[in-house]
Amino acid sequence: MKQFLLILFFFGLVVTSHAQRLGGQRVFEFLNLSPSARITALGGQLLAVRDSDLASAYHNPALLNQKMDKQLSFNYNFFAADIGSGYAAYAQHVDKLGMTFQGGIQFIDYGTFDQTDEFEQNLGTFDAAEYAINIGASRQLYENLAVGVNLKFITSQLESFNSTGLALDFGAYYRDTSSNFSAALVVRNAGLTLSSFRENNREHLPFEINLGIAQKLKYLPFRLTINYQNLDQWNILFDDPNIIDDGPLLGDIESTERSSFSINVDNFFRHLTFGGEFLFGKKENFRLRAGYNHRRRKELTVAEFRSLAGFSFGVGMKISKFRIEYGRAVNHLAGGVNHLSISTSINEFKR
Repeated sequence: MKQFLLILFFFGLVVTSHAQRLGGQRVFEFLNLSPSARITALGGQLLAVRDSDLASAYHNPALLNQKMDKQLSFNYNFFAADIGSGYAAYAQHVDKLGMTFQGGIQFIDYGTFDQTDEFEQNLGTFDAAEYAINIGASRQLYENLAVGVNLKFITSQLESFNSTGLALDFGAYYRDTSSNFSAALVVRNAGLTLSSFRENNREHLPFEINLGIAQKLKYLPFRLTINYQNLDQWNILFDDPNIIDDGPLLGDIESTERSSFSINVDNFFRHLTFGGEFLFGKKENFRLRAGYNHRRRKELTVAEFRSLAGFSFGVGMKISKFRIEYGRAVNHLAGGVNHLSISTSINEFKR
């Protein structure tokens, strides 16, 4: 088993070593959307928390574990302009193999569009949507170390244009139980396109290597999470030269020129997402969350207007046999996204 996972890991690195690109230069970007309301509320990433939340295993398959046995998870994200995305999954633990498996489907529906010619004559309507079928597995190698893999078949249908692909995720999770500290390393979306929108045109998947840590406090029901995205690429800046900078972080100090130190600090923090989660009750059945995504704030803030772009928040609670979650991320002055999640376990109905 370990040899098999290592082969898949190195295969992914070889396939994508020359295909690392930022947003706008890759297909299937919907693969990086948040799969659940909880993750949306925590800034869009949750890589190093291994509990009973099945949706978290979409971004890091090593988080799959026995607590997710026979769990069902349904998630829907309400975007602007009637665009919607969702993720549904089921998990099964197999004692004989000592492994937990998952299967799920992710989608984004862009809605219906008017089709016109160059003379603005209406030719009818067309639809646009993208889907990914996800199959994953995880195994506990040692007491404090688990690994997992996801295999995704992806299809994109934009009017009469189609593209398909295969992607592989590899995740590793480590936990120090004595200090309630955990860490994770994830290689995501390593793969290739099987067919392209245009013939003889090689398209790139949204490959990335991410690192995450989580620390649960000893005397306070609070967990802090920090995730570092795009470990494979240092410079992820995209700056409009017409925009007056508001400082490297959250300030509103106008400057027409930036020092190299300011640029590097800004670039570093664009890799990071921060999340905080309060866990109330003996079984942690009520949770309050908040997050901050610096890259989202810098790329989507409107110049000379204050906003909460980049911030997110949410709440989760268990009611009877169901866990209900809500998350909201503020992306822009024009609004944000609302994410709803409902999960349950078939085992709950056997008691």
